[in-house]
Formats: sequence, C-alpha cells, structure tokens
Amino acid sequence: MSDWQLKTPVAFLVFNRPDTTERVFEEIRRAKPPVLLVVADGPRSDRPDEARQCEAVRAIIDRVDWECEVLKNYSDLNLGCKHRVSSGLDWVFENVDQAIILEDDCLPHPTFFRFCEELLEKYRDDKRVMHISGTNFQSGWKRDIYSYYFSNYGSIWGWASWKRAWNLYDLEMRLYPEIKEKKYLLDICGNRQEMKFREEIFNAVFYNSLNTWDYQWTFARLVNSGLSIVPKVNLISNIGFGGENSTHMSSKTDLRSNMPVSAIEFPLLHPPFMIRDKISDDRFYRKFLKKKTLQIIKRIARRFIDKL
Repeated sequence: MSDWQLKTPVAFLVFNRPDTTERVFEEIRRAKPPVLLVVADGPRSDRPDEARQCEAVRAIIDRVDWECEVLKNYSDLNLGCKHRVSSGLDWVFENVDQAIILEDDCLPHPTFFRFCEELLEKYRDDKRVMHISGTNFQSGWKRDIYSYYFSNYGSIWGWASWKRAWNLYDLEMRLYPEIKEKKYLLDICGNRQEMKFREEIFNAVFYNSLNTWDYQWTFARLVNSGLSIVPKVNLISNIGFGGENSTHMSSKTDLRSNMPVSAIEFPLLHPPFMIRDKISDDRFYRKFLKKKTLQIIKRIARRFIDKL
C-alpha cells in the first residue's frame, strides 16, 4: 500500500468521547484524506461535564496536520442520535458525491480505506449496490474465495456510500405502513421469524419509541432492493462498548465488542456475479439476531394474551 494514496472524502461523526475519538482520528490521519467532513453533536443541558468533553473532541479535529480541506458541521445544541447523524449525513452528501464514514468509536484497519475507495469507484453507477460495510461479524468464516460478498445486512460501523443512494433515505420511513400492510417484509426476509424481528424494530422507529437513524437506512436499502457489500475479513473494531458515554453499546461482553481486525488483500478479487449470499446472511441471523427475534416474538405473544 506504500504507493497508494486515499482520494475519497472521509466523514467523521463525533460527540463527547475524546478517548475513542483520538484513536479513530489517528487512523484517519494515517490515511490522509484530502477532504475531512466532521459532524459533531452539541452537549446535553443536563450533563454539566459534557460541554468540556465536546470541546476536547473538537480540539482533536483542530490537529489536522496534512494537506486537507476540513469542513465542519457542529451543532451548539444537542440534537440526539436520530437527528444529528441524519442531518449530518444530509450535509455530507450535499457537499460530496461519495464518502467513507466513521463514527468516533469505529476503529478501522488501515486497509479499510482502500477497500472502500476501490469499491466506491467500481460500483459508482450501479444502483443495485447502496452500501459498503467495513464490518464482518462472521468470525473468520468464509464461504467463498472472493474479497467480499453481497448482503441484505450491512453494518454502519465504518461504511461508505454515494449521494445517489443516500437520496433514497427517509428519516420518517413514510413508505413503512404500505410495506407492512402488503407484507413485503416477508418477501424480503424469506422467513417469518426474521420478518417479525424487522417489523418490531421498524415499528419502534416509525412510532418514535426508538431514537436512532440507522434502521431507516436499512429500511431504505431493503425497500429499494439495494445490496450491501461485506468484506471477507473484519476491518472495523467497535471500541465503544461499555464506556461511560456509550449511548447504545452497554455491554463489554457483547460478541461484537472490540472484534479483532485483519488486513484485506489487494488486488481485490471481485465476484463475477451480483447475487445476495443468503447462506452468509442466514448464518449472521442465526448467530446474532435469532435470540433477539425469539424475545420479540414472546413479547408480541404476551401483548396478544393481554389484549384477550
């Protein structure tokens, strides 16, 4: 990789964690993107120390010491996960046509950047692909010889996409009632258990009982038959589990916490076809989502009994 230089803009989503931000920033610094777009949320009014933490995070960004155009989208007020990330990514794709995106707890392997850049170029105009993931939760299990596979899943812990794909994003998921009524989720998922899992999550998002932005991105990809690319090795380690300021990742014992990363080899070996790898997706579902699905089904059953 010594003669390779990153040309793709990098978007960096930050908030109140200087410790993890510092580590991710150093990997971005090694990659030396020509454009760095920084999205920062503001401190919460009921957290006295948070303003100081947010200032410390923003001071890290001021240490850019390579040739780079730094664009900042900083909020003085706290918008929360749902509105800060979604509005921030709207701003990112108003400024650039494609980007590599990292949050402040997603520590990338150095080869992550080249992996994303080459695939952003290869699939730039192919609307079948909407998302390039840096994360592989399959623990080294490989089904095929290629450098990546196509999936209905795609983690947002280090990813890349295009403006043409983000244009399909709808924070309010206004298509959801029709998709649910016509049972299109069953067509997408292929089995009722997974459909129930998706439906419960999408219900929570649509009716505003879950403050997040990312399931809306999943929904946009699914209803537009958009594929995600998943690398054959894991390129991202989430270092934010169990931290003091961890919003959603509370348990350090989670299987996804601090997963090891590996280099991906170049030149990339591209699949000579574009087919969703359902075997890999099913394996991921069984390992990480099935237990959640069973819990959701039990919860739905209890609600039904309560109504009776």
